[in-house]
Amino acid sequence: MQIPGGPDGRRMLAVTFVDRTGSGLWGATAVLYFTYVAGLGTAQIGLLLGVSGAIGIAGPPLGGLLADRVPLRTLLATVQALRAVASLALLTTTDLGLLIAITAVGSLGDRASSVLTKLYATRIAGPDRSRYQAVNRTVSNVGWAVGGLAAAAALAAGTTAVYRWLLVGDALSFVAVALLTLRCGEPPSASRVVKAGGPAAGSGEGREGAEARVARVTNPWRDRRYLAYTATEAVLCLDDSVFKVGLALWAVTATPVPHGIVPLLLVLNNVLVVCFQVPFARFGTTSEKARTSLFPLAAAFLAGGAALAASATGTRWIAVAALTLAATAFTVAEMLHATVSWELSVALAPPTAQGAYLGVHGLASAVQRSIGPVAVTGTIAAGPLGWLGFGAGLAVICLAQRRLTRDDGETALSVPRITVSEH
Repeated sequence: MQIPGGPDGRRMLAVTFVDRTGSGLWGATAVLYFTYVAGLGTAQIGLLLGVSGAIGIAGPPLGGLLADRVPLRTLLATVQALRAVASLALLTTTDLGLLIAITAVGSLGDRASSVLTKLYATRIAGPDRSRYQAVNRTVSNVGWAVGGLAAAAALAAGTTAVYRWLLVGDALSFVAVALLTLRCGEPPSASRVVKAGGPAAGSGEGREGAEARVARVTNPWRDRRYLAYTATEAVLCLDDSVFKVGLALWAVTATPVPHGIVPLLLVLNNVLVVCFQVPFARFGTTSEKARTSLFPLAAAFLAGGAALAASATGTRWIAVAALTLAATAFTVAEMLHATVSWELSVALAPPTAQGAYLGVHGLASAVQRSIGPVAVTGTIAAGPLGWLGFGAGLAVICLAQRRLTRDDGETALSVPRITVSEH
């Protein structure tokens, strides 16, 4: 299979695989490490994860802002090195305050690296960015699975030394990622070209024209429609919390299914993403296709919510079938939303401030990680009607986003009608 972006595209896929494998090692054992090695209680772990997660929300906009000003390759390698240092620093203390500070630094690096990796792919893949991001997401899922399986095998030993070595493995993965990143080429950046006094890449306009366009909009925080779009994205990202919190909690508390079905539903999600994320990329090859795909995305959310509601109203086998349908529907929604989001978040950002805009867009995922579990547990508390309302609410947001991102013939979100794919 031909990889968009050439050799650098292939190297960045290797970066993704190593990164996600290391994160899989740590993600599967973080709570256990803080419990059995650091000796923290449940409330302390909740405080640690909550505070560090909240601070990490600043990572995407900060990383995106810097990416418009400094070489992206160097910045990405630096962020990966920062993540490695933070991981190793966890081994040096069991003090709650220091652990919160260290995990906060790691969270900042983690959220920033996600946006920077997307920005790098956007700049090297050009018009094939949707397909590249689909391949990248598939590789990411495989990496997570490999890391999680390795962690599960290692944890069979059940010693505190194993937890420390898994953390070391996570840190070494970031070191390897930083070195791999430095082997990649520096992608072209319209923002840095304009700041240097030249025309935007591929724009065909001189310095005065470029400066006029930069003056129109380069600050996403003043672009109210882009901020509104990002807010809708935070809601549509709730499918992540459905799989991480909602599906398992609902299955074991509100349905008659055996508990062993829960991990199988999560495996189903992973397998479907690995098999179909790349084919789904065709739904986001243009902005218009991405907007049109918001209709089936709304239908998938509706179907998922209705299936979860139905799972609590029948026999065991009906519940199993309904949960399987719900997992499938929310996975389809996950893949469609990823495709739509990749295209619109880039196409609606001015090339001369792409990093800053994508950084703001990255807030959607970061905020969802904080509010998502609360929203999903509240839905569970409301019972079957809660899931019906959840699915319907997400469907309405899909339709609202389609209207919000419409092309009025002049601009889409008050930015020039130009995308990276036109360069």
